[in-house]
Amino acid sequence: MNEEASKSSSLNGTQKSALLLLGLGEKHAADILQHMGPKEVQDLGMVMAGLTNVTSEMMEEVMAEFIATIGNQTSLGLGSDDYIRNMLTSALGADKASGMIDRILLGRNSKGLEQLKWMEPKSIAEMIRLEHPQIISIVMSFLDPDQAAAVLSEFPEKVRSDIIMRVAALEGIQPNALQELDNILEKQFSGSSNVKSSALGGVKKAADILNLVEGTIEQSVMEDITEVDEDLAQEIQDNMFVFENLNEIDDRGFQTLLREVASEQLLLAMRGIDDGLKEKFFKNMSSRAADMLRDDLEAAAPAKLTDVEAAQKEILTVVRRLADAGEIVLGGGGEELI
Repeated sequence: MNEEASKSSSLNGTQKSALLLLGLGEKHAADILQHMGPKEVQDLGMVMAGLTNVTSEMMEEVMAEFIATIGNQTSLGLGSDDYIRNMLTSALGADKASGMIDRILLGRNSKGLEQLKWMEPKSIAEMIRLEHPQIISIVMSFLDPDQAAAVLSEFPEKVRSDIIMRVAALEGIQPNALQELDNILEKQFSGSSNVKSSALGGVKKAADILNLVEGTIEQSVMEDITEVDEDLAQEIQDNMFVFENLNEIDDRGFQTLLREVASEQLLLAMRGIDDGLKEKFFKNMSSRAADMLRDDLEAAAPAKLTDVEAAQKEILTVVRRLADAGEIVLGGGGEELI
């Protein structure tokens, strides 16, 4: 954390959360982390490990903001599935809310499948490699897109396109079948299950996974799918969210995104993008920050295309997280992409 980040107002949400956990002490922080998912724990852990020059003023501001926020919260309706369903449906509409509802309730009740989210992609690939392709597609549909993308990369090239096509064709699975799969996995991890939802897979899920694999893998898989089913390939392509689609985010959402992206990551990701998108980045920064970024881009040494693509996909992962949390909204026809 540099000298400019001397006050909590300059910190993003993850950094504030990390400071708060550090201030709560080891035991209380551990109790809170137990209720978080693997990605959240990893993100917070990395930020906590990198925090330096933390002043008492910063800690006091973060604590005060937390207390003020908690003071405005209410427990009414918490713990009610019907309340959650009705609230999200009213806020987002039936189509957009259904996927989020399923993720919330299925993720909460599923134990065996949920354990996979804490595993390394290579370990997951080894565990399911010999399963029937349809089982693999169900598991991939349950994982978060970035984790599923990493798992897909561990499979041989010749089976990747088949997996993605099966994910795209998966419109759902009977609850008893999903519970049976959950029970099988749970016996390996030890736990209990109570699966209540079955909405997994689909073209959008396939597109989400391909969004986050390495560029060469994405191209190879899309070429294979096109040869087998050109219409399906086009449908997946239409649902993919690429870096250029950031133009669809409104200015307020763009500013929210920029607070979550490290300057080094942004500098790498902006190599080679069109001038219109560059200007969108610049206009949503302070004049000083925009000028510094322009200078850095002009002075930057050439970068490998794979590094640039990786940085862009990391930012797209942040976009998906913020969109799922309702913190940003994509404009036009792209609102269903994430």
